[in-house]
Amino acid sequence: MGDRAKTPAGAAGRAPTADRPSDIRNVVLVGHGGSGKTTLVEALAQTAGALNRAGRVEDGGTVSDHDEIERRRHRSVQLSLVPVGWDGHKINLIDTPGYADFVGELRAGLRAADAALFVVSAAQEADAVAASTRALWEECAAVGMPRAVVVTHLDTARTGFAELTGVCAGLFGRDDPDAVLPLYLPVYGPEGADGHAPATGLIGLLSERILDYSTGARREEPPDEDRRELIAEARARLIEGIIAESEDETLMDRYLGGEPIAPETLVEDLEKAVARGVFHPVLAAAPAADGGTQGLGTVELLDLIARGFPSPLEHGPRAVTTPDGQPRPPVVCDPGGPLVAEVLKTATDPYVGRISLVRVFSGTLRPDDTVHVSGRGLADRTGPAPAPGGRDLHEADDRIGALTSPFGRQQRPVAHCVAGDLACVARLGHAETGDTVSAKDDPLLMEPWTLPEPLLPLAVRAHGKADEDRLSQGLARLVAEDPALRLEQNPDTRQTVLWCLGEAHQDVALERLRERHGVRVDAVPYEVALRETFGGAASGRGRHVKQSGGHGQYAVCEIDVEPLPPGSGVEFVDEVVGGAVPRPFVTSVEKGVRAQAARGIATGHPLVDVRVTLRDGKAHSVDSSDAAFQTAGALALREAAAAVPVHLLEPVDEIGVLVPDEYVGPVMSDLSGRRGRVVGTDRAGPGRTLVRAEVPETEIVRYAVDLRSVSHGTGRFDRTYARHEPMPPHLAEKVRQQA
Repeated sequence: MGDRAKTPAGAAGRAPTADRPSDIRNVVLVGHGGSGKTTLVEALAQTAGALNRAGRVEDGGTVSDHDEIERRRHRSVQLSLVPVGWDGHKINLIDTPGYADFVGELRAGLRAADAALFVVSAAQEADAVAASTRALWEECAAVGMPRAVVVTHLDTARTGFAELTGVCAGLFGRDDPDAVLPLYLPVYGPEGADGHAPATGLIGLLSERILDYSTGARREEPPDEDRRELIAEARARLIEGIIAESEDETLMDRYLGGEPIAPETLVEDLEKAVARGVFHPVLAAAPAADGGTQGLGTVELLDLIARGFPSPLEHGPRAVTTPDGQPRPPVVCDPGGPLVAEVLKTATDPYVGRISLVRVFSGTLRPDDTVHVSGRGLADRTGPAPAPGGRDLHEADDRIGALTSPFGRQQRPVAHCVAGDLACVARLGHAETGDTVSAKDDPLLMEPWTLPEPLLPLAVRAHGKADEDRLSQGLARLVAEDPALRLEQNPDTRQTVLWCLGEAHQDVALERLRERHGVRVDAVPYEVALRETFGGAASGRGRHVKQSGGHGQYAVCEIDVEPLPPGSGVEFVDEVVGGAVPRPFVTSVEKGVRAQAARGIATGHPLVDVRVTLRDGKAHSVDSSDAAFQTAGALALREAAAAVPVHLLEPVDEIGVLVPDEYVGPVMSDLSGRRGRVVGTDRAGPGRTLVRAEVPETEIVRYAVDLRSVSHGTGRFDRTYARHEPMPPHLAEKVRQQA
């Protein structure tokens, strides 16, 4: 930040190391899809000397996007770690996907980091920043995470740097716009044939020096008089913004009194304000020109990270408990403290096996240590969504394999991982994403990070016989790796369902299942768990009489069926008198009735909310049997159903839709078009509203996708089952015809 020339601290091919938490910086890059996060990581790695030449996202050759799925899609779909060395510090750059379907990877990145770089693109419309990043900025603000803004794509800008900086100040600094200000202004070269003028340098507002990157290497020059006039206003506003956040309360009075403030004092106060999360500088960055070694603004950005962002030591204590829930003293970032690490990501390598990316919060992790792995929450992602705190604990002892520092496809060995650092652990077989790794003789547990509930269903079945044998294991591994997936074996429809966050999430899950785990599956239409019930009282007679030599089959039963209130299930009452149906065969009739109810009457969906009364029947001393009376019971129920209307019931969900105020009207209109009943609205913080409604589940199967369109990507929702209600007759008739 003081515009000093820097020497890269790392070398390509070697893993940077840190023995002290004070030398570590963990920084997560967040922003909307296509904002340039991965390209920025490449440029920073090249400037730091970790890469000889930066790769291109379009070519599938970047360090961050090393997975085959990412190479094909030219898009990040998972978290990646790129460690670099700079100015005596180890900087862990955590690249995260920008697409909403992969928010699970983003949450893991936020958990791993101590500061965030919000990357915004000047190549997109200014209002795109609001839709994608404002809620995330507010989330980081709630926990006091230091933040800076990086503007990319200045060479193809649709939004000018000054305009975009103003947009960021208005969105991110709504309480104090002067807390979001640029440290540098871009210098543009001549306009090219495409009509765009590329940025070739920066003007340091504090140093009042020109930083020329036009040749691919950074050079400092004094500004001419025209540019001094250009930057005077921006420089004065920056100085006032820094002084306003200064811990020295006399500094503002001295400044207003005309006393010149030394640049060294301003830089020191700036670094402190950034580390405290109260001032958020805006910078510009771009990859190096062809053949260059330093990208525009990368030196300044690395300098800001090393000097202005906090080390893990400055993060507050982390709450822990014993695995059985007993509170323990919070752990602090101390390499000599008790071992507490968290699994941020798990992946399967065909040669190495399971690889776990962990952050160590306390203690020191070493190869060949025996550790205790425990977890709840993210690890249990099967079955219906459980109630909070209702997930079972799993734990086991495991032995640490090789300890490595990842860099793209490379895994570079390291001797240890101290508190505050990140590393990969091989062959930690029992660990899943979100688990806690602690000392074997002192097991501890951290509360996992929160994730939105996956609400887009994907029903799958094995493609062939060979896939059936591997399907269960493959799905279990898939949900262990991806904390945003939930696996359900639906007991009503007997479908295997993967609950995902969006369509892209579905596609990636299927690709991973096929390529990593060797299981091919077919996607089939998702079935909503409909039910049937009687529309009135009816009677039925079941007669099953056959004689074909030897023992025959003889069973006759007469039943009455009447509807019951919702939620009553199927009741069976025995009112037979005089032993017309012997006692053992009464149970057989009940079995037959319940089996037929489970299979359904009209559409194949389970029959519910009825009372079946057995009032008479006949039996034969030789030919009656359990099987015969089960068949008679089923026949009697079908005959009774033929005499009255059979209503189709559909599940109704209670949903809560959280959207910015400007989208409340469109959301309510959309819900009404889905046969929903809006039951109320509540304020949910500044500028946001929670819309509560009851909607049939058949209408919101794809609501996770549709809501993004209605709210321009800003809305989210949750849902809980409320009850089953009769389906409108015209829709029920369509279901009957299909059945």
